[in-house]
Amino acid sequence: MRSRSGAATSRIGSGLALLAVVLLAGYAAWAAPSPVTVEVKEFKFRPEAISIAPGTTVTWLNDDEEPHTIASTDGVFRSSALESGGRFSYTFGKPGTYHYFCAIHPHMRADVVVR
Repeated sequence: MRSRSGAATSRIGSGLALLAVVLLAGYAAWAAPSPVTVEVKEFKFRPEAISIAPGTTVTWLNDDEEPHTIASTDGVFRSSALESGGRFSYTFGKPGTYHYFCAIHPHMRADVVVR
């Protein structure tokens, strides 16, 4: 048979464990980078330059009537041709500057800076 103090200690221990799980889940949600959207419109990337934290996912949305691609100049990522309304996402894991362009319209250029 358990003593009252043993039962109370068990409930406190369970409560602390639950609190730790809740705090860690809250921290993970707070610490996770928010996703970023880049709009492709009027033959431009908007914004033309973004600065993000490692682990951030960038999604490009083709809001133009023409197809476009998203291709890094160093070959790290490349989309297929995105029709109007198409999306492409990439998660940046390493710090650095990533230059990218549209392979169909090479004058369209922009940068992602991961710090």
